[in-house]
Amino acid sequence: MDKAEDQNQKNSSHPAGRDIFERLRKGETITPKDPQAYRMLEASFDTKKLLVQMNNATDPKEVRDLLGQITGSAIDESVAIFTPLYINYGKHTKIGKNVFINFDCIFLDLGGITIEDGVLIAPKVSLLSEGHPLSPDKRHSLVPKPIHIKKNAWIGANATILHGVTIGENSVVAAGSVVSKDVPDNVVVGGTPAKIIKKI
Repeated sequence: MDKAEDQNQKNSSHPAGRDIFERLRKGETITPKDPQAYRMLEASFDTKKLLVQMNNATDPKEVRDLLGQITGSAIDESVAIFTPLYINYGKHTKIGKNVFINFDCIFLDLGGITIEDGVLIAPKVSLLSEGHPLSPDKRHSLVPKPIHIKKNAWIGANATILHGVTIGENSVVAAGSVVSKDVPDNVVVGGTPAKIIKKI
């Protein structure tokens, strides 16, 4: 094996040699010095071009088609999106059937966002699948963890769902809540941080 082949083999086995978006979906922390970090910014600007078109479209089918281009998968005709909607990447967002997304929502999806069938998302909801370490000297690193919103959940206006959180089936997140821990099925949660208020 010559020197170049040896180096290529080391690169492919080294985490930084693997695709950065694959590593993000697997929950790997990405440091600012990662040799592929620039690709996140490039992808974000590519998404922004489509977002400008989507957020200025008035035809529901055109909105769904453009969102499908952003996410990389078809959006079912039963899905309703009230724009504007803001997404930083898109390819790590999966949206089920009969989903309603109201005005002014923000999806940071590098860590992955799954929205199952029948979910209601009220205005100004933030789904943030990305975080940062607490340590000041490591804070510019990106820590991705997936968000999973299960069937028939309802996320109230101005709620924030933080990275790594699962919202249980049929559960309700009260308006203005900040959810930092998993929510079980069939409950109402509210507050900052969100706590169980009652069972449904």
